[in-house]
Amino acid sequence: MPAKGTARSAQTLAVFRAEHFRVVNGANLGDPVGHAEELELADMYRLSPVAGEVGLRVVPHPDRPFTVAPGTEVGAEGAELHLDCSLTLMSGDGATTEAIVLVETDAQGDVAATYLLPLAPITPKRDYALVGVDTEGPLASFAQMACVSFTRGTLITLATGAQCAVEDLRVGDKVLTRDDGPQPIRWIGQRTTRASGGFAPVEIRAGVLNNLNDLVVSPDHRLFIYQRRDELGAGRAEILVRARHLVNGDTVRQLSGGFVDYFQMLFDHHQIIYAEGIAAESMLVDERTAAILPSEFEGRLAELLPGHEESSRSGLEVAEELLRRGDAAALLRKSSSG
Repeated sequence: MPAKGTARSAQTLAVFRAEHFRVVNGANLGDPVGHAEELELADMYRLSPVAGEVGLRVVPHPDRPFTVAPGTEVGAEGAELHLDCSLTLMSGDGATTEAIVLVETDAQGDVAATYLLPLAPITPKRDYALVGVDTEGPLASFAQMACVSFTRGTLITLATGAQCAVEDLRVGDKVLTRDDGPQPIRWIGQRTTRASGGFAPVEIRAGVLNNLNDLVVSPDHRLFIYQRRDELGAGRAEILVRARHLVNGDTVRQLSGGFVDYFQMLFDHHQIIYAEGIAAESMLVDERTAAILPSEFEGRLAELLPGHEESSRSGLEVAEELLRRGDAAALLRKSSSG
Protein backbone atom coordinates (compact mmCIF):
# COMPACT_ATOMS: atom_id res chain seq x y z
CA MET A 1 0.00 0.00 0.00
CA PRO A 2 1.46 3.42 -0.90
CA ALA A 3 2.66 5.48 2.00
CA LYS A 4 0.72 8.53 3.06
CA GLY A 5 1.66 11.48 0.86
CA THR A 6 2.86 9.29 -2.04
CA ALA A 7 0.92 11.13 -4.74
CA ARG A 8 2.10 14.50 -3.47
CA SER A 9 5.79 13.54 -3.20
CA ALA A 10 6.12 11.70 -6.52
CA GLN A 11 8.26 13.36 -9.17
CA THR A 12 9.30 12.56 -12.72
CA LEU A 13 12.98 12.15 -13.52
CA ALA A 14 14.33 12.54 -17.06
CA VAL A 15 16.55 9.47 -17.47
CA PHE A 16 18.25 7.47 -20.20
CA ARG A 17 17.92 3.71 -20.48
CA ALA A 18 21.27 2.12 -19.62
CA GLU A 19 21.55 0.39 -23.00
CA HIS A 20 21.74 3.81 -24.66
CA PHE A 21 24.94 4.74 -22.80
CA ARG A 22 27.63 2.21 -23.66
CA VAL A 23 31.40 1.76 -23.45
CA VAL A 24 33.03 2.52 -26.82
CA ASN A 25 36.61 2.10 -25.64
CA GLY A 26 37.98 0.32 -22.57
CA ALA A 27 37.78 -2.82 -20.46
CA ASN A 28 33.97 -3.15 -20.70
CA LEU A 29 33.80 -2.49 -24.45
CA GLY A 30 30.21 -2.68 -25.69
CA ASP A 31 28.64 -2.93 -22.23
CA PRO A 32 25.95 -0.51 -21.06
CA VAL A 33 26.46 1.52 -17.91
CA GLY A 34 25.71 -0.67 -14.88
CA HIS A 35 25.98 -0.86 -11.12
CA ALA A 36 29.16 0.15 -9.32
CA GLU A 37 30.75 -3.29 -9.08
CA GLU A 38 30.69 -3.65 -12.88
CA LEU A 39 32.26 -0.29 -13.72
CA GLU A 40 35.89 0.31 -14.71
CA LEU A 41 37.57 3.67 -14.38
CA ALA A 42 38.90 5.15 -17.65
CA ASP A 43 36.27 3.36 -19.74
CA MET A 44 34.97 5.68 -22.46
CA TYR A 45 31.20 5.99 -22.83
CA ARG A 46 29.05 7.44 -25.60
CA LEU A 47 25.34 8.19 -25.75
CA SER A 48 23.49 6.53 -28.64
CA PRO A 49 22.30 8.98 -31.32
CA VAL A 50 18.82 7.41 -31.07
CA ALA A 51 18.67 7.86 -27.29
CA GLY A 52 15.92 9.97 -25.84
CA GLU A 53 15.16 10.92 -22.27
CA VAL A 54 12.23 9.01 -20.78
CA GLY A 55 10.13 9.84 -17.74
CA LEU A 56 10.75 7.71 -14.67
CA ARG A 57 8.20 8.68 -12.03
CA VAL A 58 9.39 7.95 -8.50
CA VAL A 59 8.56 8.44 -4.86
CA PRO A 60 11.79 9.37 -3.04
CA HIS A 61 12.51 8.08 0.45
CA PRO A 62 15.31 9.36 2.71
CA ASP A 63 15.98 6.03 4.43
CA ARG A 64 15.05 3.23 2.01
CA PRO A 65 14.93 2.54 -1.75
CA PHE A 66 12.78 4.81 -3.89
CA THR A 67 9.65 3.29 -5.42
CA VAL A 68 8.39 3.60 -8.98
CA ALA A 69 5.21 5.69 -8.90
CA PRO A 70 1.97 5.39 -10.88
CA GLY A 71 1.97 7.18 -14.21
CA THR A 72 5.59 6.36 -15.02
CA GLU A 73 6.73 6.07 -18.64
CA VAL A 74 9.32 3.40 -17.83
CA GLY A 75 9.68 0.98 -14.94
CA ALA A 76 7.15 -1.18 -13.11
CA GLU A 77 4.78 0.61 -10.76
CA GLY A 78 5.59 -0.21 -7.14
CA ALA A 79 9.07 -1.62 -7.91
CA GLU A 80 12.01 -0.67 -5.73
CA LEU A 81 14.51 1.75 -7.24
CA HIS A 82 18.02 1.89 -5.80
CA LEU A 83 20.37 4.86 -6.13
CA ASP A 84 23.37 2.67 -6.82
CA CYS A 85 26.17 5.20 -7.34
CA SER A 86 27.17 8.63 -8.60
CA LEU A 87 29.44 8.85 -11.62
CA THR A 88 31.88 11.57 -12.59
CA LEU A 89 32.35 11.70 -16.35
CA MET A 90 34.95 13.79 -18.21
CA SER A 91 34.57 14.90 -21.81
CA GLY A 92 37.42 15.68 -24.19
CA ASP A 93 37.49 19.37 -23.28
CA GLY A 94 38.10 18.55 -19.61
CA ALA A 95 34.58 19.42 -18.44
CA THR A 96 33.12 17.04 -15.86
CA THR A 97 29.55 15.85 -15.64
CA GLU A 98 27.84 14.01 -12.80
CA ALA A 99 25.21 11.33 -13.23
CA ILE A 100 23.40 8.87 -10.97
CA VAL A 101 22.92 5.18 -11.77
CA LEU A 102 19.44 3.97 -10.78
CA VAL A 103 18.77 0.23 -10.51
CA GLU A 104 15.21 -1.11 -10.55
CA THR A 105 14.67 -4.49 -8.89
CA ASP A 106 11.80 -6.98 -9.14
CA ALA A 107 9.92 -8.76 -6.34
CA GLN A 108 12.75 -11.31 -6.02
CA GLY A 109 15.38 -8.59 -5.67
CA ASP A 110 16.88 -9.21 -9.12
CA VAL A 111 17.85 -6.36 -11.45
CA ALA A 112 14.94 -5.52 -13.75
CA ALA A 113 16.31 -2.39 -15.40
CA THR A 114 19.05 0.21 -15.07
CA TYR A 115 18.80 3.92 -15.82
CA LEU A 116 21.17 6.89 -15.99
CA LEU A 117 20.07 10.20 -14.43
CA PRO A 118 22.35 12.99 -15.72
CA LEU A 119 22.83 15.97 -13.41
CA ALA A 120 24.07 18.00 -16.38
CA PRO A 121 23.45 17.58 -20.12
CA ILE A 122 24.90 14.49 -21.81
CA THR A 123 24.86 14.59 -25.61
CA PRO A 124 25.50 12.11 -28.45
CA LYS A 125 28.67 12.30 -30.60
CA ARG A 126 30.75 13.04 -27.51
CA ASP A 127 32.90 10.63 -25.53
CA TYR A 128 32.82 10.60 -21.74
CA ALA A 129 35.59 9.02 -19.70
CA LEU A 130 34.57 7.52 -16.37
CA VAL A 131 36.85 9.19 -13.83
CA GLY A 132 34.95 8.63 -10.57
CA VAL A 133 32.48 6.23 -8.95
CA ASP A 134 30.91 7.14 -5.60
CA THR A 135 28.66 4.65 -3.79
CA GLU A 136 28.24 6.81 -0.68
CA GLY A 137 26.91 10.06 -2.11
CA PRO A 138 24.17 9.45 -4.73
CA LEU A 139 21.32 10.19 -2.32
CA ALA A 140 22.94 13.47 -1.28
CA SER A 141 23.51 14.40 -4.94
CA PHE A 142 19.85 13.73 -5.67
CA ALA A 143 18.79 15.77 -2.63
CA GLN A 144 20.94 18.69 -3.73
CA MET A 145 19.02 18.87 -7.02
CA ALA A 146 15.75 19.37 -5.14
CA CYS A 147 17.09 21.63 -2.40
CA VAL A 148 16.38 25.35 -2.72
CA SER A 149 19.54 27.39 -2.29
CA PHE A 150 20.82 30.96 -2.19
CA THR A 151 24.15 31.86 -3.76
CA ARG A 152 27.14 33.52 -2.14
CA GLY A 153 26.63 37.23 -1.58
CA THR A 154 22.82 37.13 -1.34
CA LEU A 155 21.65 39.60 1.31
CA ILE A 156 19.20 38.13 3.85
CA THR A 157 17.05 40.34 6.11
CA LEU A 158 17.65 39.71 9.81
CA ALA A 159 15.09 40.18 12.57
CA THR A 160 16.61 43.59 13.30
CA GLY A 161 16.11 44.72 9.70
CA ALA A 162 19.84 44.56 9.01
CA GLN A 163 21.10 42.87 5.85
CA CYS A 164 23.57 39.99 6.10
CA ALA A 165 25.27 38.03 3.30
CA VAL A 166 24.10 34.43 3.41
CA GLU A 167 27.65 33.09 3.82
CA ASP A 168 28.07 35.17 7.00
CA LEU A 169 24.96 33.80 8.73
CA ARG A 170 25.38 31.42 11.66
CA VAL A 171 23.18 28.87 13.40
CA GLY A 172 21.06 30.73 15.97
CA ASP A 173 20.93 34.00 14.03
CA LYS A 174 17.38 35.31 13.93
CA VAL A 175 15.98 35.99 10.48
CA LEU A 176 12.81 37.92 9.68
CA THR A 177 10.08 35.62 8.36
CA ARG A 178 6.87 36.70 6.69
CA ASP A 179 4.50 34.62 8.79
CA ASP A 180 6.24 33.90 12.10
CA GLY A 181 8.33 36.98 12.79
CA PRO A 182 11.93 36.49 13.99
CA GLN A 183 13.02 32.84 13.72
CA PRO A 184 16.40 31.28 14.59
CA ILE A 185 18.35 29.40 11.95
CA ARG A 186 18.65 25.72 12.90
CA TRP A 187 21.14 24.67 10.23
CA ILE A 188 23.06 26.14 7.29
CA GLY A 189 24.35 23.93 4.51
CA GLN A 190 26.88 24.84 1.85
CA ARG A 191 28.01 23.11 -1.32
CA THR A 192 30.12 24.15 -4.29
CA THR A 193 29.04 22.56 -7.54
CA ARG A 194 29.49 22.98 -11.27
CA ALA A 195 26.97 25.48 -12.63
CA SER A 196 25.50 23.34 -15.39
CA GLY A 197 22.28 21.53 -16.18
CA GLY A 198 19.95 21.30 -13.21
CA PHE A 199 22.54 23.01 -11.02
CA ALA A 200 22.96 26.19 -13.08
CA PRO A 201 21.57 29.09 -10.98
CA VAL A 202 18.97 31.59 -12.16
CA GLU A 203 19.74 35.31 -12.05
CA ILE A 204 16.88 37.78 -11.59
CA ARG A 205 18.19 41.21 -12.44
CA ALA A 206 17.78 44.05 -9.94
CA GLY A 207 14.31 45.57 -10.01
CA VAL A 208 12.71 42.83 -12.12
CA LEU A 209 10.58 41.65 -9.18
CA ASN A 210 11.25 44.78 -7.15
CA ASN A 211 14.40 43.16 -5.77
CA LEU A 212 17.06 45.64 -4.62
CA ASN A 213 20.00 43.88 -6.26
CA ASP A 214 20.51 40.96 -8.62
CA LEU A 215 19.10 37.83 -6.97
CA VAL A 216 20.76 34.54 -7.90
CA VAL A 217 19.13 31.34 -6.64
CA SER A 218 18.86 27.64 -7.49
CA PRO A 219 16.54 26.90 -10.44
CA ASP A 220 13.68 25.41 -8.39
CA HIS A 221 13.76 28.11 -5.72
CA ARG A 222 10.24 29.46 -5.19
CA LEU A 223 9.63 33.18 -4.83
CA PHE A 224 6.60 34.49 -2.95
CA ILE A 225 4.60 37.23 -4.64
CA TYR A 226 1.51 39.05 -3.39
CA GLN A 227 -0.56 40.14 -6.37
CA ARG A 228 -2.61 43.28 -5.97
CA ARG A 229 -4.12 42.41 -9.35
CA ASP A 230 -4.20 38.88 -10.74
CA GLU A 231 -2.32 39.57 -13.96
CA LEU A 232 -1.38 35.91 -14.50
CA GLY A 233 -4.84 34.46 -14.01
CA ALA A 234 -3.72 32.32 -11.07
CA GLY A 235 -7.02 32.86 -9.29
CA ARG A 236 -5.47 34.05 -6.02
CA ALA A 237 -3.47 36.93 -4.63
CA GLU A 238 -0.67 34.97 -2.92
CA ILE A 239 1.45 32.86 -5.25
CA LEU A 240 4.75 30.98 -5.34
CA VAL A 241 6.77 30.97 -8.57
CA ARG A 242 9.81 28.84 -9.38
CA ALA A 243 12.77 30.88 -10.60
CA ARG A 244 13.39 28.68 -13.64
CA HIS A 245 9.85 29.27 -14.90
CA LEU A 246 10.64 32.99 -15.25
CA VAL A 247 13.75 32.59 -17.42
CA ASN A 248 13.42 34.79 -20.51
CA GLY A 249 17.06 35.08 -21.59
CA ASP A 250 17.14 38.78 -20.77
CA THR A 251 16.05 40.08 -17.36
CA VAL A 252 15.89 36.55 -15.95
CA ARG A 253 18.52 34.12 -17.19
CA GLN A 254 20.22 30.88 -16.28
CA LEU A 255 23.93 31.28 -15.55
CA SER A 256 25.77 28.25 -16.92
CA GLY A 257 29.50 27.74 -16.65
CA GLY A 258 32.09 27.63 -13.89
CA PHE A 259 31.16 26.81 -10.32
CA VAL A 260 28.57 28.13 -7.89
CA ASP A 261 28.47 28.25 -4.08
CA TYR A 262 25.02 27.23 -2.85
CA PHE A 263 23.76 27.81 0.71
CA GLN A 264 20.70 26.18 2.30
CA MET A 265 18.96 27.68 5.32
CA LEU A 266 16.81 25.53 7.62
CA PHE A 267 14.24 26.63 10.22
CA ASP A 268 11.95 24.57 12.44
CA HIS A 269 9.26 25.11 9.81
CA HIS A 270 9.41 25.97 6.14
CA GLN A 271 9.49 29.78 6.00
CA ILE A 272 9.17 32.69 3.63
CA ILE A 273 12.11 35.01 4.29
CA TYR A 274 13.51 38.08 2.53
CA ALA A 275 16.43 37.95 0.10
CA GLU A 276 17.59 41.12 -1.65
CA GLY A 277 14.39 42.69 -0.38
CA ILE A 278 11.88 40.24 -1.84
CA ALA A 279 10.16 37.20 -0.37
CA ALA A 280 11.65 33.75 -1.07
CA GLU A 281 11.34 30.36 0.55
CA SER A 282 13.78 28.69 2.92
CA MET A 283 14.78 25.02 2.70
CA LEU A 284 11.87 22.58 2.72
CA VAL A 285 12.56 19.21 4.33
CA ASP A 286 10.73 16.45 2.46
CA GLU A 287 11.42 12.94 1.14
CA ARG A 288 13.68 14.40 -1.56
CA THR A 289 15.82 16.77 0.49
CA ALA A 290 16.14 15.00 3.86
CA ALA A 291 19.30 13.21 2.73
CA ILE A 292 21.25 16.47 2.61
CA LEU A 293 20.93 16.97 6.36
CA PRO A 294 23.84 15.91 8.62
CA SER A 295 23.62 12.81 10.80
CA GLU A 296 22.64 14.76 13.95
CA PHE A 297 19.25 15.42 12.34
CA GLU A 298 18.38 11.75 11.92
CA GLY A 299 16.54 11.67 15.25
CA ARG A 300 14.52 14.76 14.29
CA LEU A 301 13.39 13.70 10.80
CA ALA A 302 10.10 12.29 12.08
CA GLU A 303 9.41 15.75 13.54
CA LEU A 304 10.78 17.83 10.66
CA LEU A 305 9.12 15.98 7.77
CA PRO A 306 5.48 16.47 8.85
CA GLY A 307 6.18 19.94 10.24
CA HIS A 308 7.65 21.15 6.97
CA GLU A 309 5.06 19.38 4.86
CA GLU A 310 2.27 21.23 6.66
CA SER A 311 3.95 24.58 6.03
CA SER A 312 5.07 23.90 2.45
CA ARG A 313 2.39 26.15 0.89
CA SER A 314 2.25 23.81 -2.10
CA GLY A 315 -1.23 25.06 -2.95
CA LEU A 316 0.16 28.51 -3.73
CA GLU A 317 2.50 27.35 -6.48
CA VAL A 318 1.69 28.63 -9.97
CA ALA A 319 1.54 26.04 -12.75
CA GLU A 320 4.31 26.35 -15.32
CA GLU A 321 1.74 26.72 -18.09
CA LEU A 322 0.74 30.17 -16.80
CA LEU A 323 4.36 31.31 -16.93
CA ARG A 324 5.27 30.16 -20.44
CA ARG A 325 5.50 33.69 -21.79
CA GLY A 326 8.40 36.08 -22.20
CA ASP A 327 6.75 38.82 -20.16
CA ALA A 328 5.88 36.70 -17.10
CA ALA A 329 8.40 38.49 -14.87
CA ALA A 330 7.18 41.89 -16.02
CA LEU A 331 3.57 40.91 -15.36
CA LEU A 332 4.45 39.77 -11.86
CA ARG A 333 6.20 43.03 -11.11
CA LYS A 334 3.18 44.92 -12.38
CA SER A 335 0.74 42.77 -10.42
CA SER A 336 2.64 43.22 -7.15
CA SER A 337 3.19 46.96 -7.54
CA GLY A 338 -0.46 47.92 -7.43
